[in-house]
Amino acid sequence: MRLLVVDDNAKLRQLLVGLFTGARYTVDAVGSAADALDAMAVASYDLVLMELALPDADGTEFLRTIRRQGVGVPVLVGSSVADLERRVEALDDGADDFMLKPFSSDELLARVRALLRRPPAMLNRVISVGNVSLDMKSRALRVDGDTLDMPRREIAVLETLMRNRAKLVAKRTLEEAVYCFDEDVSPNAIEAAISRVRRRLDTAGASIKINASRGLGYVLSERLS
Repeated sequence: MRLLVVDDNAKLRQLLVGLFTGARYTVDAVGSAADALDAMAVASYDLVLMELALPDADGTEFLRTIRRQGVGVPVLVGSSVADLERRVEALDDGADDFMLKPFSSDELLARVRALLRRPPAMLNRVISVGNVSLDMKSRALRVDGDTLDMPRREIAVLETLMRNRAKLVAKRTLEEAVYCFDEDVSPNAIEAAISRVRRRLDTAGASIKINASRGLGYVLSERLS
């Protein structure tokens, strides 16, 4: 597992590198948002630990930047910023966890382990397949960057298929993602929803398609160019 530490405090960076190295992680450490972006452009990380107050950018700006780019790496913010509003903003902008400094080494390592256990698809703030993206915070669906209006249930259908791209998704799985326990669901409700989603995507010029496997379910994939 490879971690990236982003903090402008050189002494703390050194301490964190020692802590994570001792826990048998591979660690890179940088002191600015620009250096973090450069590091992420050339290496693949399993987790980022970052401070909100960076010398060249606000931490929430960094979070928004990587999430807009579709980077789903888990981010643990370890910061001395105690303001509740700022902490909520960081979590809404893409952080997966938040710890106030000073923090316990044992708790920090435990939170890192917990984040690394989570499935990658659950960490992504923006799901992208082809030229289609879905922002998990705003629920905004975009095709080539242009917003595509789609009702809640159809977005739920598409989200489930995008999370499981190239995999067969059973009709029952889609029903469970869309409908509550007390809702009456007609036998062809999912088929009708899939048909509407296909039309909307085709009209918008989406580069993805939904194929049906009779009696089994549906598969979302990218169109061949």
